[in-house]
Amino acid sequence: MNDDATQAPEPNEVGAEALEDDALRRALERAWCVPSGVIGRLSVVDHRTIGIRYIVTAFVFFLIAGALAGVMRLQLAIPDNHFLGPDRYNQLFTVHGTAMMFLFAVPVMEAFGVYLVPLMLGARSIAFPRLNAFSYYVFLFGGVMLFVALVVNSGPDAGWFSYVPLAGPDYGAGKRSDFWAQLITFTEVAGLAIAVEIVATTLKMRAPGMSIDRIPLFVWAMLATSFMVIFAMPSVVLSSTFLLLDRLVGTHFYNPAEGGDALLWQHLFWFFGHPEVYIIFVPALGIVSSIITTFTGRPVFGYTALVLSVIATGFLGFAVWVHHMFATGLPQLGLSYFTAASMVISIPTGVQIFCWIASLWRSRLRLETPMLFVLGFFAIFVLGGLSGVTLAVIPFNLQVHDTFYVVAHFHYVLIGGAVFPLIGGIFYWYPKMTGRMLDESWGRVTFWALFIGFNVTFFPMHLLGFMGMPRRVYTYPAELGWGTLNLISSLGALLLTLGGALLIANVVRSRHSGRLAGNDPWGGDTLEWSVTSPPPVYNFLHIPVVEGRNALWDRSPDRPIVTGIRSDRREVLVTSVTDAEPVHTTVFPEPSIWPFLCAVVTSAFFVGSIFTPWALPVAAVPLAVTLVGWFWPNRRDAAKRQSQPALQEQRA
Repeated sequence: MNDDATQAPEPNEVGAEALEDDALRRALERAWCVPSGVIGRLSVVDHRTIGIRYIVTAFVFFLIAGALAGVMRLQLAIPDNHFLGPDRYNQLFTVHGTAMMFLFAVPVMEAFGVYLVPLMLGARSIAFPRLNAFSYYVFLFGGVMLFVALVVNSGPDAGWFSYVPLAGPDYGAGKRSDFWAQLITFTEVAGLAIAVEIVATTLKMRAPGMSIDRIPLFVWAMLATSFMVIFAMPSVVLSSTFLLLDRLVGTHFYNPAEGGDALLWQHLFWFFGHPEVYIIFVPALGIVSSIITTFTGRPVFGYTALVLSVIATGFLGFAVWVHHMFATGLPQLGLSYFTAASMVISIPTGVQIFCWIASLWRSRLRLETPMLFVLGFFAIFVLGGLSGVTLAVIPFNLQVHDTFYVVAHFHYVLIGGAVFPLIGGIFYWYPKMTGRMLDESWGRVTFWALFIGFNVTFFPMHLLGFMGMPRRVYTYPAELGWGTLNLISSLGALLLTLGGALLIANVVRSRHSGRLAGNDPWGGDTLEWSVTSPPPVYNFLHIPVVEGRNALWDRSPDRPIVTGIRSDRREVLVTSVTDAEPVHTTVFPEPSIWPFLCAVVTSAFFVGSIFTPWALPVAAVPLAVTLVGWFWPNRRDAAKRQSQPALQEQRA
């Protein structure tokens, strides 16, 4: 479907109005065009293009990390297996966890926000579009660095959490832990940039009428996630920088012999690490709410309760980091507080579960593939949440600490709580992104393969934990009796792999041969379904005026729109924070190669600093040059814009 069908005239519209819309469409296409050619593709700042690049790249990293997991399950399938040696296993284990947490789980959720938030808010772009492009290239280069290090046998090997002193200069050989530390810097710079963009877009670029109590639940989830990123990620950047300095220039942040403290690492890391679980999980809650609203055909029950629960989860996520440190010998009074906090944080999630159940109750539910993945999320996440509550009990935690019980809980929470809703979101929004529907029959088979394969893979790990099997072991003797459950788990991983292969085949096949989607194939309620599939480069021909919480379901027949925005330049509307009242307009920058060049120089600095502290002064000059080029005013284009007559939106 092409952009010429963006706003089909109503039957009672006169020809002059249709001609006016056609002229406006052509003007907006010129102003918001995506450049072509190699340089043009590297200069793109369009949020939809960057969002899809993020999603595709994150899934490529996910597939590589999943392949590493498959190799590890092959190693653990039978006792006394020497398919992998301990050193290589440690590298695969570490890179698998690092890639899943830092290169897939957080980036892919933010990527959906990059693509969808402006469309859901009725905006023509995301805030700070050049920063958005810069963040993608930094993320890409960081991921490439990690996997190249693994290929050349320099992959990090101290676990995705990289505990000191194992990762410190005394025990961490070569540059393995240095690559891990700098990957953190890569991904957190990218993550922080996106978080700032989403916060600014949500608070200041909503369509008029979209007051704070009408914001879609997915956008609320992305807003809460972005604030969590802003407050949590500096902690892990600080911890990884301290680690790099200990290894590179001989500081002693984590060396007790010189006044440092090894536990400082765990406090800094888990102050980020536990909120990160909710940074991954909270966007999934927004996806679930969006899908339930659409497939029940009525507004979600308890909108205010759902919003407050998301916000409460964001706050409480920062109060439970010692949940991971019960075995470190901390004072008992402090541990009691964190036990209570670890239990309390389950309450907001419980509120959301009951709101969703109430939404489903006696509704005319359509059990299509996106909804199947939501129901699978209910089953898996509830079990993972219950095992999380058990881990909050200190005596029980001490018994299963560092066993496969924790591995099982972790995957039930993250795969059940995030990946299943994410795949449901792919089936739900794929038509909007591509203009084509995914095959429904393939989707159902994919769901059952993933659902059954997941439970067969990870449920036996609970039992292995009870039997005392520790995490991070590359083999085990037969007489311990762990072989049968490990073999079952590895067979389940094969079924998981089949489900993943079916999903990929469906996505690739449907891209060109899938059924045409139309503007709104599901009957959704949010603004992204009001434009063509895929959306035009300018998102909205006319900026809408929102009249209700369910923007499409509540709009009146005359469909009021915003007028007076210039169409000969990238002009966007800025609105007030609470009531979304128009404040003024501003002009967004044109596509530019400078964010890409800045990302190249920044990445070279990050990689160079693994080997020498002189990377900072060497990179300072080229980095300054790229930043000057980035922000240098383009007077010629500005004069050209001023000389062109403005074609404004006139229809009231």
